[in-house]
Amino acid sequence: MKAGTTREQIYSLLMEEILKFRLVPGDKISEKEISEKFNVSRTPVRESFIQLSQDGLLDIYPQKGTCVSLIDLNLVEEARFMREHLEVAVIQLACQSFPEEKIFSLEMNLIRQEKAIKEKDYEKLFELDEEFHRTIFEGCNKSNIWGSIQSMNTHFKRLRMLRLATNLDWDNIYQQHLILVTFIKNNNEEAAVNMMKKHLTMVILDKEKLRKEYPTYFK
Repeated sequence: MKAGTTREQIYSLLMEEILKFRLVPGDKISEKEISEKFNVSRTPVRESFIQLSQDGLLDIYPQKGTCVSLIDLNLVEEARFMREHLEVAVIQLACQSFPEEKIFSLEMNLIRQEKAIKEKDYEKLFELDEEFHRTIFEGCNKSNIWGSIQSMNTHFKRLRMLRLATNLDWDNIYQQHLILVTFIKNNNEEAAVNMMKKHLTMVILDKEKLRKEYPTYFK
């Protein structure tokens, strides 16, 4: 296995463990521990640690060690603000013109969301939520913008994942997605904008509750 490929795999595996709270904020990890866990040398582990630190997911303290970063609510709000403004602009475009095949993709996504809710699979629901929003960007030929959002999105993702893991009242999220698809199909731009704003401000209400419930997870 090439070193670059190993580094990328370790990076992806560790990011998944952090985003899915298998490694929780404040957990200490070491290059030795991770290299033994995945049976790789310490060099790609060290490089993946540096990359995750640059993403804001690890805090590296020389001579003291490395730990999973706490969730920064200022970064959560910054990402939410950016997503709200970009997604409102994109949903306006979607209501003006949107490909039939992407409508079909959104409808298939909703069927899978419903299944994930019935099975109480919050990790799958999170993946489908991301896919749902990404598909709207793709349908408006704005895939690169969706990609650029991801660089600022990590703390926002962590809060959303924590919310799904601790609050099983997911039907509201699904219903809002369902309504958004209806508005796109009916070219109802104003209603879609209002719904998207409501959809992306839910996290503001959630974050204070989550901070009280998990005080050690937050800065």
